[in-house]
Amino acid sequence: MTRIYSLVKLKERRRRLRKRSTTQENLLWEKLRNRKIGSKFRRQHSIGGYILDFYCKEKRLLVEIDGGIHMKNEAKENDKVRDKYFRELNFKILRFKNDEIEKDIDRVVEKIKFFS
Repeated sequence: MTRIYSLVKLKERRRRLRKRSTTQENLLWEKLRNRKIGSKFRRQHSIGGYILDFYCKEKRLLVEIDGGIHMKNEAKENDKVRDKYFRELNFKILRFKNDEIEKDIDRVVEKIKFFS
């Protein structure tokens, strides 16, 4: 069986991403960490060749925060391919834009709670 979780080759990249988290990632992480909403989340976790913003193993839930770069056509296509890959593995995917985190983080957290 091929290993797809926490690939060693992505370890340093995951570590760098955690150290350089965006403001929005940090805001959401404060709400999710330490089982604050009842489920354990990990940040910058990898599955396959992808690094996820947030991951809940027990609920098979992925949470992605989309910054401005995700509005470009190439990024949109990459996100479609990525989301298809995860849906085929029976993961639920929630995507939020940066401004959703900034303007109404409580609504974002409630939506995540609903799925977790």
